[in-house]
Amino acid sequence: MLSERLYRLATGQTGGQAKARAFGIHAVSLTATKTADGLIDPKLVLSWLLSAVGAPGYLIGGLVPVRESGALLPQLALARWIQGARRRRWFWVGGSLVQGLAALGIAASVVLLDGTAAGFAVVGLLALLAVARSSCSASYKDVLARTVDTGARGTVAGLAGTVASVAVFAFAAFVALGVIPREIWPIACAVALAGGLWLLAAATFGTLDEPPATPEADGAASVNRLTAPLREDAEFRVYLATRALLIATALAPPFIVLLGNSGGAGDDLGNLGALLLGSSAAAILSSYLWGRLSDRSSRRTLALSGAAAALVLGAASVSGFLSGGLGPGWAAAMYVFGAQIAYFGVRAGRATHLADMDTQGRKPRYTALSNTLIGVLLLAGGGFGLLADVAGPETVLAVFAAMGALAALVALRLSEVQSA
Repeated sequence: MLSERLYRLATGQTGGQAKARAFGIHAVSLTATKTADGLIDPKLVLSWLLSAVGAPGYLIGGLVPVRESGALLPQLALARWIQGARRRRWFWVGGSLVQGLAALGIAASVVLLDGTAAGFAVVGLLALLAVARSSCSASYKDVLARTVDTGARGTVAGLAGTVASVAVFAFAAFVALGVIPREIWPIACAVALAGGLWLLAAATFGTLDEPPATPEADGAASVNRLTAPLREDAEFRVYLATRALLIATALAPPFIVLLGNSGGAGDDLGNLGALLLGSSAAAILSSYLWGRLSDRSSRRTLALSGAAAALVLGAASVSGFLSGGLGPGWAAAMYVFGAQIAYFGVRAGRATHLADMDTQGRKPRYTALSNTLIGVLLLAGGGFGLLADVAGPETVLAVFAAMGALAALVALRLSEVQSA
């Protein structure tokens, strides 16, 4: 059948119709949600929309912290319900459904409201979207591990990332070229489209044939039980240290843009298009390859992406120290492109490593614990903005480059879980 041939082509594995169908459901669902993520990007798209409707700066500045922390911090609390459930895909389905409704609300808010009212509405709905996303994140790796075979898990994420990035790249090109009018309502329509894609993902993922999980009797109710992997699992501690250092790849792009004096994305839609083009081009060129590499060795994927981040961010920092900037106007976009290649490697490597680790049947707990701790670190990462004010963005990028290099070394201490 066609689905089985596509599965064999994508993964290099043979499998029956059930395996191919599960792989296809994951691919379609992830493609829809990853495309939606690109269309509603808080760093660029939502910040531009709030600026365009006259929202105050403190609300615009709160978009990224609300999005990032809201998506990660609730996961430890959610783990008790997920760990106690037999059918865990419904946490992902429900999270995608709420994200879709929240995105539709955001689109309506920027069209119907303006100023402070629009700002509070968007930030509030984004907080709801982020919390719903945490339900998807906390439950997904467990469902993935029980429905897709080892050797194909990184591939499905990489394939979805590549297809989604092509779609976002096309959107960015249309924006940069002016094909999509540089007005509020067309960009709001893109946000509404993101909402529709989340609803599609929810409907698709609900059809997945998920084998029942074995719930824990006490639902991982106590903090002591929830944090047990930190004390009991040395592999998990090394994984967490690696991932903590690699948050540099998530935090770096705004400082590259700042060093390049590219201006705010909220004031110039051309900049929005250029930055989205750079990010989506990086994903198109690297997501599938990173996914395939992570299926062979997530350890090497994390080490290589850390080293790549160190090289790119180190070069940007050196340029800043030597010349006070990044050179020609297109240079910032090129550095963002390089940094995003490293970032997509981090995403592929960390997701596949955790999916393939032996977690003694406690994958939702491992996922929730790691994401919650990283969420706290991302909140603390706001302090890098103060460092940039005092010492300049080139200093921040130098710190990030050092973190990437150290992450590469720490990642080499991880086990080859794909060959375990």
